[in-house]
Amino acid sequence: MSQSYSGNPVQKIDTTIKDKPAYIEEIWSTRKENWNLARILVVITSVLAIGLSLFHIYTAGFGTLSSWQQRSIHVVWALLLIFLIFPFRKGKKFGPIDLLFVFATLVVTGFILFQGDAIQSRQGNPNMTDIILGSIFIGLVLEATRRTNGFLMACIGLFFMGYIFLGPYFPGALAHPGVRYGKMVDQMFNGTLGIFSAPIYISSTVLILFVIFGAFLMRSGGGQFFTNFAFGALGNRAGGPALSAVGASAMVATITGNGAANAAVTGSFTIPLMKKLGYSKRFAAAVEAVASQGGQIMPPIMGASVFIMAETTGIPYITLALYALIPAIIYFLIAGFIVYYHAKRLHMEGIPKEQLPDPKRVLLTQGYLFLPILMIIYLMIDGFSPMKAGFYGIIATILLSWIRKMTRMNVLDILASLESGARSALAVISACATAGIIVGAVSLTGLGLTFSRFMIDTAGGHLFLLLIMLAIASIILGMGMPTVSAYVILAVLGVPALVEMNVNVVAAHMFVFYFGVMSGLTPPVAITAYTTAGIAGSNPSSTAFYAIRIALGGFFVPFVFVYNPELLLQGGDIPAIITALLSAAVSCVLFAGAVEGYWFGHVTPLKRTILFISAILLVMPGLIGDLIGLLLVVFTFIWQRSHRVGKSSPQEISG
Repeated sequence: MSQSYSGNPVQKIDTTIKDKPAYIEEIWSTRKENWNLARILVVITSVLAIGLSLFHIYTAGFGTLSSWQQRSIHVVWALLLIFLIFPFRKGKKFGPIDLLFVFATLVVTGFILFQGDAIQSRQGNPNMTDIILGSIFIGLVLEATRRTNGFLMACIGLFFMGYIFLGPYFPGALAHPGVRYGKMVDQMFNGTLGIFSAPIYISSTVLILFVIFGAFLMRSGGGQFFTNFAFGALGNRAGGPALSAVGASAMVATITGNGAANAAVTGSFTIPLMKKLGYSKRFAAAVEAVASQGGQIMPPIMGASVFIMAETTGIPYITLALYALIPAIIYFLIAGFIVYYHAKRLHMEGIPKEQLPDPKRVLLTQGYLFLPILMIIYLMIDGFSPMKAGFYGIIATILLSWIRKMTRMNVLDILASLESGARSALAVISACATAGIIVGAVSLTGLGLTFSRFMIDTAGGHLFLLLIMLAIASIILGMGMPTVSAYVILAVLGVPALVEMNVNVVAAHMFVFYFGVMSGLTPPVAITAYTTAGIAGSNPSSTAFYAIRIALGGFFVPFVFVYNPELLLQGGDIPAIITALLSAAVSCVLFAGAVEGYWFGHVTPLKRTILFISAILLVMPGLIGDLIGLLLVVFTFIWQRSHRVGKSSPQEISG
């Protein structure tokens, strides 16, 4: 018996994503008699947030300050906002302790603004004022990270700070002579090798600009366009509602670059709809988590990590986005086929066409909202810097929004977008600053080389064991923190070991990046899965484990492209790359069938095993593996067609 949508056939599905109102709108509508100290604090934070966005838009369009000044102003401005917005104790109001941190931040800010040139001139020979205020600044960064990213990220920063001084007490190759306190402060504060190193360079130039761009795009109706188009194109198919959620959330998440934040926005619409159409709470939450988290690996934006990857490898960002495209498509193909097979196995139909948006009409009436993204891609291909392309993307979004009245941005919308963009960037800015502490510690102590050697020796020189170790490390480090933090740490410590084992440079960086992204789905701190579980009302741990099942491609693909870099368009000639892509496409279908237990009908455990082996063989390098994999596929197909297993019972739907 089929499970179908039973809604009113003349009532269309409402695909509106409800945006949370920005504080600037609340201020605008507040009556004079309702003003108090708390309201004044909201005004101050809103003005500072809008100012931070305007500062970065202006410097992107008309030229940045000197490296140290641009980065230091970027960080202290963010710190000030963090201490005003995020209280010392979660759930409490702004209090005396927060006021103390604000005052300390203002002191450091004044020192940076009025003594910036002098501070840089003393690099290598800091005076006592540098050491005192630099120490305060380091403490402020770690506290801001604790407030925005949690205790774990702050503890990792503290651990690396401790490693600088306690090196003589570490065992074996991890030991080092130790570093003077003044030299540590000089590294972290006076130059661009510590807190103001590559992560903050990217954060202060490119990252925040794309976060602001995402805020403008969402405010102008871009998220609405993605959702309408995905549901119009896929909603009427078997598994269509869930497939639409995957498509819509992935398109929005590639702009926002934050899995949990995206899940909170799009999940508030997609999860209730999937539940209404008969999907279990756990399944609906897991699908949204997989799509939202996976948006970080889908070009063109891909969050912050790839911008840092471009700086680290020296490969242009747009080139890296091209390299990342095929693995990202494989990830979503596997997730999509798992969703499709799940619906087929449970005989769940799609939404009637008359209740869905017409995709052609959506393209004609809302497709112009996608033009800023296309323009950014074109500009970067044409040689523009990502920062300059982001600047023009923001301007284009505002101008294009005026094409139709329903998307037209007024002054209040523009201010709300500026505020929202700055607020959304705060957690990543603090994480990048703490990542800078880690980079500075590794540079000071020489840990990068010794740790690489330590990892290779521990793995016994076996690449597969080294990959397993780094995958586990990436997942652990990524728990409860932004992907960028986990990526920076492993890029500094783990990637050199992979490169030394003759792994392609792009594949090595993408490997740790992928597992940093997947950490948002893995217990015990599966932040994105827990976010969607809260919306769906499902068990958080159960949701996280089910999300891992749907997202298995994200754990499987990184191992594949390490051994088969053609999937990253690395190495090999054109025929080899085409063969690898075709094999990967077939492998996606087989892998999803093995996971869900459905492939042209239900499959037995033995057939699932054969499908899984075939999927592995097809993506491993070598013609012999491809031929054996294809033979197994043909054999299983003939076997499956001649011995069709009976359909599921309706009771299975509750699972």
